[in-house]
Amino acid sequence: QVQLVESGGGLVTPGGSLRLSCAASRTDLSFNAMGWYRQAPGKQRELVATVTSGDSTHYADSVKGRFTVSRDIALNTVYLQMNSLKPEDTALYYCYATHLILGGSRDYWGQGTQVTVSS
Repeated sequence: QVQLVESGGGLVTPGGSLRLSCAASRTDLSFNAMGWYRQAPGKQRELVATVTSGDSTHYADSVKGRFTVSRDIALNTVYLQMNSLKPEDTALYYCYATHLILGGSRDYWGQGTQVTVSS
C-alpha cells in the first residue's frame, strides 16, 4: 500500500508563485514516473507535468515556461514549482506515481490540493 501526500496549495494573486510537494509513504518502491494532474470545476482532469526516473519531463502547453516539475528519487517526492500563476490555473491538483509491475504498471494518486489564483 502506498499513499501520496500533497502539500503546498493555497490562495495566491495572479502573477504569484506556489510550490507543491507530494511525498510517497514508502521509499522502497521505485516509480517510473511521477507528476501532476489538475481538475478545474466542470472540466476534465488534465495532465500538467510529469517527470520520469530518467529525469525526462513533459508539460502541458498551457504551463510551459511557467511551471517546473522535479523529483527527489531518494525521498520518492515530486515537486511542482508554479510561477506567473493565472486565474485559469485554479484547480484541484493531484499528484500521481506510476510503479512498474510484472506485465504492466500501477498508478497511485494523492487526495488533491487546492490551488486558487484570484485577486
